[in-house]
Amino acid sequence: MTAGPAPAPAGRADARRNRETVLRTAMRVFAEEGLEISLGRIAQRAGVGAGTVYRHFPSKEILIEAVLAEHIEGLVAAADRWAARAAPGDALFGFLLEVIEKSAGRQHICDALTADRGWPRVVMAAAGRRFREALERLLRDAKEAGAIRADVRADDLSALAVGGAALRSAHRDPVRGTLLVRLLLDGLRPGAVTKDEAFRDPSSLPRHGTTAQRHCVECGARLRVRATGRPPRYCGPACRQRAHRRRLAVQPPSQS
Repeated sequence: MTAGPAPAPAGRADARRNRETVLRTAMRVFAEEGLEISLGRIAQRAGVGAGTVYRHFPSKEILIEAVLAEHIEGLVAAADRWAARAAPGDALFGFLLEVIEKSAGRQHICDALTADRGWPRVVMAAAGRRFREALERLLRDAKEAGAIRADVRADDLSALAVGGAALRSAHRDPVRGTLLVRLLLDGLRPGAVTKDEAFRDPSSLPRHGTTAQRHCVECGARLRVRATGRPPRYCGPACRQRAHRRRLAVQPPSQS
């Protein structure tokens, strides 16, 4: 009978548990109170001595980097789960929603990515590479399945996730915030924009006192203004139906 692996020495196991406790606590405290919180305060919240925190994380910058890397590694694991359990398009969009939801609750932590702290460092850079590789795999599979626009790139999705998290955090109503994020992601689907023309230029739209709409309110195409009858608002049935579907999508569910 083959013997199993020897258990880790008690001291080493305790040190590993203490490090994980400090890391989880720091992630929660940074999200709740911001990045200016002291290591002493984190030690107090974690129920360990200050020396324990400094032994594992000699500076707050090192702890912030470890928290960020832990957050990103969790997202990498989520990408793998989505890829294993869902169709390519559902996997990508489900993953993006999860990234936005998790990041929205940790805005203070995510802000550190864009702060002037000399990022990325070694640990963060490695985690970032794994995240990008996971995102590119999901994107490639979704494109092969025809579930996303062919011109979307991985860095587009990263930027959209950051913007989506900010949008989700800014809305007072979490349900409405999530709905807006879903509408934002729907723009990535093939056929969401059916014309290559630029979006409407507000300066070209009619102002107060004008009598006729000059451009389609849905796609921006120039309208043929008729001499008689009701002035048109859409260039054709497709735009009219698309606008109708969008209005239905943003209406709150009826109370039964």
